[in-house]
Amino acid sequence: MSDPRFLHVWVDPTAVGLLAQTEQRKYVFSYKQNAVEAVSLTMPVRLESWVSSELHPIFQMNLPEGALLESIRRAIAKIIGDDDLSVLLATGGNQIGRNRFFAEAETTPGEQGDVESLESLLTYPDTRELFHELIQRYALRSGVSGVQPKVLLEANERGMLTSTGYIVKSWGEDYPQLAANEYFCMSAARAAGLPVPEFHLAENGGLFIMKRFDKTADGKTLGFEDMCSLQALGTAQKYRGSYERVAKSLKSFVSGVHLPAARRQFFATLILSAFVRNGDAHLKNFGVLYADARGSVAMAPTYDIVTTTAYLKHDVPALTLAGTKKWWPRKMLESFAISHLSLTLAEVREIIEQSADAVMATRSMIPGYIAEHPEFRDVGESMMRIWEKAVLGF
Repeated sequence: MSDPRFLHVWVDPTAVGLLAQTEQRKYVFSYKQNAVEAVSLTMPVRLESWVSSELHPIFQMNLPEGALLESIRRAIAKIIGDDDLSVLLATGGNQIGRNRFFAEAETTPGEQGDVESLESLLTYPDTRELFHELIQRYALRSGVSGVQPKVLLEANERGMLTSTGYIVKSWGEDYPQLAANEYFCMSAARAAGLPVPEFHLAENGGLFIMKRFDKTADGKTLGFEDMCSLQALGTAQKYRGSYERVAKSLKSFVSGVHLPAARRQFFATLILSAFVRNGDAHLKNFGVLYADARGSVAMAPTYDIVTTTAYLKHDVPALTLAGTKKWWPRKMLESFAISHLSLTLAEVREIIEQSADAVMATRSMIPGYIAEHPEFRDVGESMMRIWEKAVLGF
């Protein structure tokens, strides 16, 4: 068995360097002599090694969390260990973004062989049983972060010969009906004009399925980095920091041609999160996309929006704004948009109005869904009350 202390790092489809852990428990990444592609916007190609006391943020970025992480660790502990490099070795062939991790230098990155049917995933009668099977089948091939149970897989749409990458999410007992919650929140985001990935809700509400936005229509994988990586923070620090610093990071990393749109999208996402009371808009839920680390960088689509106060009544925003974590009044958000995002007052008011209309229009869809899925009643009615109160009180 190859030593998991040393991993060969690829920027799909080229080997670019070596990641190792020293006896002093330092993490060291060194680029190959002929490397051209960077593993991160914050780690350009250079002769000097990149040394860190913790696993570098770009390599932490896709480490599974929560139930998926524990499932992976149990599966690999007796074979290769259960530390971070071992988890990367187990999941590193299928990651969000371009980076891949292998134990052998000659390994060539490739797509997983199994392909599911999107229609079957959406119509399977027992999604709890189905997701358990998907975890068993894909957990060791799912380099994707987040506490919510999820896996990466390939699926065909009806009548399509080619497959597409999807993220399939379920939910635990602590957060009942989370898939439908996210579906309606993301529907509101789409109605507000925000760029969002294609997404679906299983017929019985048990699964939320989202198309991977780090892959192009022709199958090419894009580079993706979240704000933890861009701010050189580990995953455990995703609730630290401020929305002002996110705005600053957008200015630092998003290309000028894409910056105005990124700023509008970021502000609209904050407004929407305030309206639907999404207290989980942390650093890992904002990111950027690029085809080449030396080229154009744009903001990634909006993703992972849920009404957290449907479960945590007194939940607050994930990051600070103006030094506070609270559901901010309109004037505070307007001031933030003008001073930190360079938006005009007219743009700000247009975004607020569009988001409010989208939330209320989406709210009107929930009673029909409750009628067909009475198990969603408690969460759905709570969401409707929360949304209406937030919009009318803004």
